[in-house]
Amino acid sequence: MTPPNVEETDRIARVSDPTLRNLQITQCYYELSQCVAERNGFCANWCTFATWASCQAGQTIRQEDLIRAFEERFFLSPEISAALEQINAELIQLGARLQAGFFAKQILQALTPAAAFARASDAVARGNKKVFEEIGFEFARFLQTFSAGNRFDRDQTAHFCAALRPGDPPDGQRLLREAFTAYSEASVQDGKQKAELMLFANIAAGYHEQIRLQPEIAEALNASVDAATELKRKLLSYVVPLSSVTAALLTRHRPHLDAMFVRLTAEVNRLIRQVITEQLMTLHLPNTEVLRLGHDLSGAFPQSLVELRYRPLRVLLAEVDLTPESLNATGATDWANFQQRMHFIADFFRLYQERQYLFDAPFTARKSSY
Repeated sequence: MTPPNVEETDRIARVSDPTLRNLQITQCYYELSQCVAERNGFCANWCTFATWASCQAGQTIRQEDLIRAFEERFFLSPEISAALEQINAELIQLGARLQAGFFAKQILQALTPAAAFARASDAVARGNKKVFEEIGFEFARFLQTFSAGNRFDRDQTAHFCAALRPGDPPDGQRLLREAFTAYSEASVQDGKQKAELMLFANIAAGYHEQIRLQPEIAEALNASVDAATELKRKLLSYVVPLSSVTAALLTRHRPHLDAMFVRLTAEVNRLIRQVITEQLMTLHLPNTEVLRLGHDLSGAFPQSLVELRYRPLRVLLAEVDLTPESLNATGATDWANFQQRMHFIADFFRLYQERQYLFDAPFTARKSSY
């Protein structure tokens, strides 16, 4: 396979439509992964994992099932029902002539959850693009540096790494320099040495990636509906006929009613975060395997990665693995928590590095028509 070049990664990063761009990013990661594997052996590299992470990000970017999942939770929530009943009773007590109660469509129209999901989609799309145009570009440049038939060597690697920015992320690229140096060395090693170098490179690249992504992940998870005062204005305009009573309700400060809208808004935002979190923290892998990132990983590390000897790898894991040599507590309760997220990712990379099905193509012939 001919590797994607830097011009191709630049072209993809400039695609304006976020859905189309995500599909092309995912496919490009797959092709980069295959080309690295042709040189380093078919043990998962960072692009292999990025293929499936980008594929999952695409679901949020396309907002697949977000509204449906929210509506299900909304109408099943006892907290929402109680809040709406209290607001309804308070408005009647204040003299409002309600239009046959709170209709579902009116409530959802006032809440505009779609706007919150659109903001989450935008944040995920920007993160997807940010990582690809940096790390995807560097993988393409790396493969171009070592064109077909050329052997990886230290001098060429040093020349490649000289173009990477010094210092730590988010601005520096020290971790990427360490990752690509290890990928280069792994290409001329075998067995356990190769496996440990590949794991070190994968975690170093993943560490850099997650630091860079932190703002977008937090932004996506914190997407919310309008403030309580704006929600009150919208909801009243939908359910209360225009009258002097309506005007009074909209303009006067009524602490009790305002507090009800604050509670309603807080519960709605909690459900929105729950829906977004569930999608961001579900990873669909080949062979219909689904990982819930809030649950602990299970299984056994590959034999080559059970007892680690490569000192830089041990040092790096000591920095990110909260439960060394164990899969206990790997589940991340809050995906916006960097330490929890990195803990899961490090153990996930170690546990899955030798699973060959990760090299499957992300799209079927049917999906390739997108």
